[in-house]
Amino acid sequence: MRLNKVLEEAQAKGYTIEDNGLGNLWVVMPREAFKEEMVRYKALGFNYLADIVGLDYLEYPDPRPERFAVVYELVSLPGWQDGDGSRFFVRVYVPEKDPRLPTVTDLWGSANFLEREVYDLFGIVFEGHPDLRKILTPEDLEGHPLRKDFPLGETPTLFREGRFIVPSEFRASLTGKNPGLTLYRGGSRKGYRALWADLMKAKEVK
Repeated sequence: MRLNKVLEEAQAKGYTIEDNGLGNLWVVMPREAFKEEMVRYKALGFNYLADIVGLDYLEYPDPRPERFAVVYELVSLPGWQDGDGSRFFVRVYVPEKDPRLPTVTDLWGSANFLEREVYDLFGIVFEGHPDLRKILTPEDLEGHPLRKDFPLGETPTLFREGRFIVPSEFRASLTGKNPGLTLYRGGSRKGYRALWADLMKAKEVK
């Protein structure tokens, strides 16, 4: 399979290969080698770029080489251009002081909007992109909303039976800075039990 060739070449070049044990493999490569390797993967028969995802490790508990990373999902799509079903991910770390990568729009057309999304939400610039501009957020919005230090306008989220979550405490629980989710109980919204009781009362009236 084409994936075996990718892994052999990655090991020979000293790239890190990550395996989550569920059939997903990541090849981690330096930014300097990124474009050359992507050209190589296209030539090997990875005919479909399925996704591009930005990551911000600003508050990640395990140390990473750089704050940002971009992950590409490459597929050798069966039934097209002799694809064999191989699939893997490429991870490239990007420095905070120079968040740039070469575009791959010249290799896969699907990269166009995907790179624009990562640019819009993370501020990573894809050099050589034919139309690099925002795609999701308003033109007058300053900053990049998926960066961990982007300021958030927050209001408590209301759930059933009057419970609600304080956003700052919810976020703290996710990052390990707080032992758990803090839930508060109020009386401003009825839960399903109260609604069921009202329904039963209505039936009795009839």
